[in-house]
Amino acid sequence: MAYTVRRPNLTFWEKLYLPNIVAGLAITFNHLKKMLKGETHVVMQYPEEKWDAHLPEYYRGAPTLVTDEHGRERCVSCQLCEFICPPRAIKITPGSLPSDSQFAKVEKAPEAFDIDMSRCIYCGLCEEVCPEQAIYLRKDYAVTGESRADMVHHKDKLYELGGTMPGLVHKWNPDK
Repeated sequence: MAYTVRRPNLTFWEKLYLPNIVAGLAITFNHLKKMLKGETHVVMQYPEEKWDAHLPEYYRGAPTLVTDEHGRERCVSCQLCEFICPPRAIKITPGSLPSDSQFAKVEKAPEAFDIDMSRCIYCGLCEEVCPEQAIYLRKDYAVTGESRADMVHHKDKLYELGGTMPGLVHKWNPDK
């Protein structure tokens, strides 16, 4: 059943919209006056000034891979981050370690690890699901590229951006 909603009758001044325009201009001129007096800082000079100091602790930025303190990969190619990623931005090609390696007990290592940053929604699910704490969200909001190909971060770039993260890595634990 449809309901008819009657519109209120507007007065002559309401039809002209002049009071609303004048009120908006008054707000704009008040901001201009405060800015000229130096009471407020409206503009940020972007490349020189960034929000890094003002980012909250819970800020979720771009995902990246980290190594342990010995420079070894933390990722075990379990592909949980790939499966949990809602926009399917992560692609992992699992590889195996050589059988003569001292870490042969580890079944897999990533052969290729790609994150398409143009598809990433910065949800943080990849970081939460990682059993080895190999993927972290860095506090970076300026992820740019000149083409779509530049927005795909490959394994080398992800490790370069991520750096090292100390702590126990189950992959390299001899007691496991």
